[in-house]
Amino acid sequence: MIILKIVLIVACVFVALFMLSLVIYFFNLDMKAASKMLPLMEKIYDRGKAKRDAKSRQEK
Repeated sequence: MIILKIVLIVACVFVALFMLSLVIYFFNLDMKAASKMLPLMEKIYDRGKAKRDAKSRQEK
C-alpha cells in the first residue's frame, strides 16, 4: 500500500514537471527571462573587463 502511494506521488511530480516544461516551451519563457537578465549580465561582464584592463595596464 505504501509503495503505491510513493509511485503515485512520483508520477504526480513527473506529470507536474512535464506540464511546467510545456508551459515554459509554449510561451518561450526561457528566452524572455534571459532577455530580462541581459542588462545585469552585461554590467557584470563590463566590470570584469574593466578590472582585467586595469590589471594589464599595471603590469606594463
